[in-house]
Amino acid sequence: MTLLTIKDISKRYGPVQALDGIDIEVPAGSRTAVVGPSGSGKTTLLRLIAGFEAPDRGSIVLDDETLADGPSIVPPHRRGIGIVSQDGALFPHLSVAENIGFGIERGADDREKRISSLIDMVELDRAMLSRRPHQLSGGQQQRVALARALARKPRLMLLDEPFSALDTGLRENMRKAVARVLRTAGITAILVTHDQGEALSFADQVAVLRDGRLVQAGTPEALYRFPRDRDTATFLGDAILLPADLGDGFADCALGRVETDVAARRGPAEIMLRPEQLRLAAIRGKAAACSGKVADVEFGGAVCTVTLSLVGGAPLVIKSSSLDLPEIGSTVAITVLGKAHVFGGAPA
Repeated sequence: MTLLTIKDISKRYGPVQALDGIDIEVPAGSRTAVVGPSGSGKTTLLRLIAGFEAPDRGSIVLDDETLADGPSIVPPHRRGIGIVSQDGALFPHLSVAENIGFGIERGADDREKRISSLIDMVELDRAMLSRRPHQLSGGQQQRVALARALARKPRLMLLDEPFSALDTGLRENMRKAVARVLRTAGITAILVTHDQGEALSFADQVAVLRDGRLVQAGTPEALYRFPRDRDTATFLGDAILLPADLGDGFADCALGRVETDVAARRGPAEIMLRPEQLRLAAIRGKAAACSGKVADVEFGGAVCTVTLSLVGGAPLVIKSSSLDLPEIGSTVAITVLGKAHVFGGAPA
């Protein structure tokens, strides 16, 4: 069931077209990530959903209630939407308990019980209820901000880059914790982020914006494996882009003859492989079908980066296990796993 429907939403600021005809549907109980480069319209879209801005054209419907029909909008406080921002925006003069309970009526009989339940839900110790925000770590502050937003029992949660100010390890833990809390509470969420890896791991659906337009939307796996164009491919992760000649479901390229995800197309095209699709091995015995010379090796722990030089081709950057890394200057055999993606073609 669809909870949120965004239809033909457009917004202009003077000469700048911030959003142009955006259509997105958000299923109930799902997590959607909106990604894109700076200036793509991510924040504008979030502000329109929250009610902080009015669209020039289009509609926003939440749970069968029209929140925006062109410039005519329902004010933010009547939308039933929770928001967690980058800095948490906690009230510094209030305790954790007072921050969480800010959205709960003071006269409510179960107020204290709900506050305790909410701090349990975001996996914080109840002993922290008497602390002030400055006595908490960044991750703890974000959990309190999430609890405060959940206290209002929102129909939809908006997450505006809530993990970007956290250290890398803490950011990953917080992302998992927030996803777990939202899933447990059954809250539909929209995450705006500039971190592609964060979007792919957090969301059930990813929407890519560019220059105010929706370029592509779908599951994280579908967008990563079958991006619509090269810009989307490189935005969502490392990509190996090669010119090729198509025919009979295969592509002839610098890596030899590679199977593709389209069967009907023929002629010149550009194909994409993800670095993890390439495997390296020492050449033993007869010559390999495809080989390259190791130009550089960058150790990165479990996953390392190997740069190869191909005869007559541009350097290739490949992700490799740290076990049995080739030596710089050696020649290795290259094997392609899976199929190459052809831009603009329907996957077979």
